[in-house]
Amino acid sequence: MPLWDGYNAFYGRSGATALPQEVTHTTWSRFFDVHEPVHALVAEQDDQLVGLAHYLFHRSTTQVAPTCYLQDLFTAEAVRGQGVGRALIEAVAERARAVGTGRVYWQTHETNSVAMRLYDQVAERSGFVVYRKLL
Repeated sequence: MPLWDGYNAFYGRSGATALPQEVTHTTWSRFFDVHEPVHALVAEQDDQLVGLAHYLFHRSTTQVAPTCYLQDLFTAEAVRGQGVGRALIEAVAERARAVGTGRVYWQTHETNSVAMRLYDQVAERSGFVVYRKLL
């Protein structure tokens, strides 16, 4: 929970704007449900959890195999720059390869320049801009 809380706080989802407990509970339930396409990985260092990655597989209109979306990636501030994020990205990529997908993709906020330095080293920018419409 401290990593999940840190991740959400990083993106401004804390205090009055915190995710409802139902969202967290449902998300965690999905990680442990073998019928769900949503998965979680953690990074551990010195018997402490120092990073998390949440990813899911979904169908695509541009390939037959499922595609992999890395939805959440977060490392504890104390270990940033030590390869934890890179290792988590590679671990997700390994799981994607294992199911036969040819791609892992993710997004980040345009102000997340520290993370983007890593992302520019391990992947290519797609050139797509994300839009969303709240309903």
